[in-house]
Amino acid sequence: MIHIAALAFAWAAVSAGPAGATEPLVLEAKIPLGNVSGRIDHMAIDLGRKRLFVAELGNNSVGIVDLKERKVVRRIPGLREPQGVGYDPATDTLYVANAGDGSVRLFEGENYNPAGRIDLGDDADNIHIDPAAHQVFVGYGSGALAVIDPMQRRKTADIALNAHPEGFQLDRRSERIFINVPDARAVAVVNRLTHKQSANWPTLDAGGNFPMAIDENSDQVLVIFRHPAKLSAFSVQDGALRSSVPTCGDSDDVFVDTKRQRVYLSCGEGYLDVFEAKAGAYEGIAHIATVAGARTSLFVPELDILALAVRATPGELPAIWLYRPAP
Repeated sequence: MIHIAALAFAWAAVSAGPAGATEPLVLEAKIPLGNVSGRIDHMAIDLGRKRLFVAELGNNSVGIVDLKERKVVRRIPGLREPQGVGYDPATDTLYVANAGDGSVRLFEGENYNPAGRIDLGDDADNIHIDPAAHQVFVGYGSGALAVIDPMQRRKTADIALNAHPEGFQLDRRSERIFINVPDARAVAVVNRLTHKQSANWPTLDAGGNFPMAIDENSDQVLVIFRHPAKLSAFSVQDGALRSSVPTCGDSDDVFVDTKRQRVYLSCGEGYLDVFEAKAGAYEGIAHIATVAGARTSLFVPELDILALAVRATPGELPAIWLYRPAP
């Protein structure tokens, strides 16, 4: 049975909440990014050093934020529209995917010395790292995931797709990768051992499927659409649609808080939406105002924080806003 919560006015009640109620996300700090202009894209974490990497796409740089000191400690300039970042602790290497020239730049060690460049050709985008299998995956071009060997620091394979990949997730419990392919109006399922697509889940009733997460508690792939704005939950086994619920608009990142059985979604419309998982469906419990254009975020369960990237606007300086889940 498909559960669809179609009452837009419900968000007003959720946002207001009962008198004296504690928000499920509490703003704890704002870390200024300094003189950074333009759009901010995705983020990654070095847990050992507690450093946050921020893809400052419009500024052609990556900002490095020390979460202990709560300040920017370094900036890597001279990039070409960085979109995706990923950190491999085994080789102490930062990977930066650049949309402007299709390259993946590598930086190693505590001082982030240049350590190589891998040219993919066009629109290098999201990055995910599989530390167990020692592989780096980068979405790029008109339809591919590049497979990079972090020890050899070179591309070893391509996984062909029908169109440019956006958000994707590695299934920790199998060899599958689930990939949003919005221009094909589908979710692709590929095998990361054979490098072949094994399934295609059409999303014909909705478009703009960018963010994605896997809810391991319910064995569901969560896909966020922009047109119309909604969260849809699909079975990891066969792609069957299990439930849908409206969301904020212009979404770009979504995360599952397994400990609290919640879902956090950041939207360029200027909101964080919080959902509670209930019997395989999702109920909106908070609609938290942020800043228009602040659509990328990173939930770090090991540190129990949600970092929201806020770009410069007439009313706000560029910053990382840190939220603490509660209770």
